[in-house]
Amino acid sequence: MSITLAELAEPGGHAAVLVMEMQRGVVGDLTGFPALAGACAAGDVIRNAARVAAAARAVGVPVVQCTAAFRADRAGSHTDNAPFVRRLLRDPAHMLEGTPAIEVVPELSGPADLESRRYHGFSPFTGTSLDQTLRSLGVRTVVAVGVSLNLGVPGLCLEAVNLGYRVVAVTDAMAGVPADYADAVLTHTVALLAARATADELVRAWKTV
Repeated sequence: MSITLAELAEPGGHAAVLVMEMQRGVVGDLTGFPALAGACAAGDVIRNAARVAAAARAVGVPVVQCTAAFRADRAGSHTDNAPFVRRLLRDPAHMLEGTPAIEVVPELSGPADLESRRYHGFSPFTGTSLDQTLRSLGVRTVVAVGVSLNLGVPGLCLEAVNLGYRVVAVTDAMAGVPADYADAVLTHTVALLAARATADELVRAWKTV
């Protein structure tokens, strides 16, 4: 018997929404990634992710903001082990802790949300307490929204599966660049790891609980 979306994303302590890097300096008003912010605008990604987060909060499903930051002294960050990181850190002010750039975009921020911040790497589990936090809440399924389909979202899905979680990927609450590559990642990578749903489908599933 196939499992339904409502069962996958059931509330009552068994599901959590993971919001990946929906920060002002990533996709918001202070973005350092204009192409990615443009892809989010074109796909209404922030609004769709916000709808998912609001629906989750309404039925008691926790929302975890998975954020990224750097200390000014770069302590805790590997700064030379990937070309993309080296490129980012040419800007000494990039995503510095304590600056507005690392804040969650207002549309997605909730006062009771949890936060899991990382200082290195491209995905939210390794080197953070996210796994322990989810297990302490009894979570078995993670609902993924955010950016990007180039790196962070596939990493989230793969790490979650490796740790034993089920994953629901909200396809219209994610973005990557270029758009055709993002679509290919959803089809050929994320689909191998996660159930896929739209924001409308997930909101409807939670409303029937």
